[in-house]
Amino acid sequence: MGGHLSPWPTYTSGQTILHKRKPCSEDSRNRANSWQQQPLGTSKPRYLEQLENYLRKELLLLDLGTDSAQELRLQPYREIFEFFIEDFKTYKPLLSSIKNAYEVMLGKTAAPFERILAMRAEERYEISLLKKEKMNLLKLIDKKNEEKISLQSEVTKLRKSLAEEYLRYLTERDARKILIGDLNELRYQREDMSLAQSPDLTRTQMELNTMKANFGDVVPRRDFEMQEKTNMELQEQLESLKADYEEVRKEHELLLQLHVSTLKERDQYHYELQEIQRTSTPRPDWTKCEGIIAGGSERWLMLAEGKNSDQLVDVLLEEIGSGLLREKDFFPGLGFGESVPAFLRFDGPVENKKPSKKEVVNLLLDAWKERITEEQKEKESFSDFFFNFLERRFGINDAIAWAYTIFENIKLFHSSETMSQFYAVLTGKRLESVYINQMETLSHLLKEMINADTQNEGVITMEQFSTILKNTFPLKKEEQIQELMEAAGWGPENSSTEVMNYQILFTEDEEGQSEPFVQKLWEQYDSEKEAYLEELKQDLGIDLPDEVNLLKMRGALMNIDPSLDKQTLSTYLSQAFQLPVAELPLEDDEKQEEIVVKLETALERLQMADTKRVGLREPEPAS
Repeated sequence: MGGHLSPWPTYTSGQTILHKRKPCSEDSRNRANSWQQQPLGTSKPRYLEQLENYLRKELLLLDLGTDSAQELRLQPYREIFEFFIEDFKTYKPLLSSIKNAYEVMLGKTAAPFERILAMRAEERYEISLLKKEKMNLLKLIDKKNEEKISLQSEVTKLRKSLAEEYLRYLTERDARKILIGDLNELRYQREDMSLAQSPDLTRTQMELNTMKANFGDVVPRRDFEMQEKTNMELQEQLESLKADYEEVRKEHELLLQLHVSTLKERDQYHYELQEIQRTSTPRPDWTKCEGIIAGGSERWLMLAEGKNSDQLVDVLLEEIGSGLLREKDFFPGLGFGESVPAFLRFDGPVENKKPSKKEVVNLLLDAWKERITEEQKEKESFSDFFFNFLERRFGINDAIAWAYTIFENIKLFHSSETMSQFYAVLTGKRLESVYINQMETLSHLLKEMINADTQNEGVITMEQFSTILKNTFPLKKEEQIQELMEAAGWGPENSSTEVMNYQILFTEDEEGQSEPFVQKLWEQYDSEKEAYLEELKQDLGIDLPDEVNLLKMRGALMNIDPSLDKQTLSTYLSQAFQLPVAELPLEDDEKQEEIVVKLETALERLQMADTKRVGLREPEPAS
């Protein structure tokens, strides 16, 4: 061993270790070979100190808090052993075989160790689950204990109540026994009295039984004579009714024959009337208007598209009137009379602001927006609101001029829906709720179409459009739905179109003119209202000059529209009789017959409001 291994602890510490090199190196071995020449001492060899320091530092750097700490702890020792094997060449085969034997043994023990670690992890997880279950069971036990205490208190209350009821029943039982004793006493007294009067009662009872046996089935003569007289009168009435019925039947047959002949005459007269209209009234040549309309033939074709002769006359009058209106510089003031609307009361000339048709339409739309968004509880009248709106928009000095200017424009342009509707509300011919409800209807239709457009592409199919119309207007007939679809662009000539841009159906041009779909919708609304009021008039069976009371009006509305709810019915009656809903008498109040109004006036008032059918009328039973 001399010259290769240090005989420590007698080896001195006079050696030096080079920095930044392995603990086991050639220089270290060379220095170790000269240990015999060094003076003897008691300190460790420096190479050994360096290996121990290296091992200590590596162990400090390890994280020994994990499950694999023991396996990691072996790694520094493996490195130190590798240093020995590399540095001591003579013992390298032997040290390598020792190392390999230990590595094989460690490899065999590694798998069971990992299984033990896995089992420990699984046990910790199961322990946590058991702890949670324990806490839940403790909570359940506490809850059950609380329920037990509650039930015990309830049992105590029930026992107390049972004891009170038992005492009450005992009292009633004693009182009943006393009452039975009193009744028995009274029964005994009555039997004693009946025994005293027994002979007279027995004889009277026998006589009564004899009378019943002898005369029980006998009818008094007076009753017999009265019944006989009644029978004769009924027989005479029957004969008279038979004769009347035969006479009425003959008259009915004559009326049927007269009705058939009248129908033939009516058809003949209708045919003659059509012939006379066809031959006597030539169709106007509307192309002559192209030269006098501003914009020439192109604008006239645009104005005349889809209009009949009566509508074309209105268009022509509007064009002529608009030219005359632009030529006026001032309007004559109407004065301060009671018949003059409040917003037009002025004396003297009023300036004509001469706005374009588009400017008037935009101004009216702004007024409607402000009116709808009013939040005050008691709204001012529409005419007052209109004048105040003009004052806020143009100032106090120009408000009256704009009022006259706008009024003259909306009075002239009947073809513009925005203008005609505003004029009707402003002059009191229609309630503003009609316009508001129409806008809500359009908003609801657009919302339903947007919901059907799940891809957010701005288009819907014909089936979706038809379904939305039928769901929104369940009372419309199939032909009315078809009219709306044709107005929207889905007619027989273009039924093959798969989808449609629904947004354009709700647009308006710069002059306030709606698309044909919206126009057809309001045409149907007006015709449905006319039919509803005509049906109401027929059900009342009263001529126009006559009066109708509230009772008859209520009954007629319920007859033609049984689905009317109480609130809507009260709204219609309030509008027809101009009474607040709170002041309307109840259904069984006799005052209903005292509240009367002319039928013509009531129908006109209902025409002004948003009057429409709520449900289908029940079919009359077959005779």
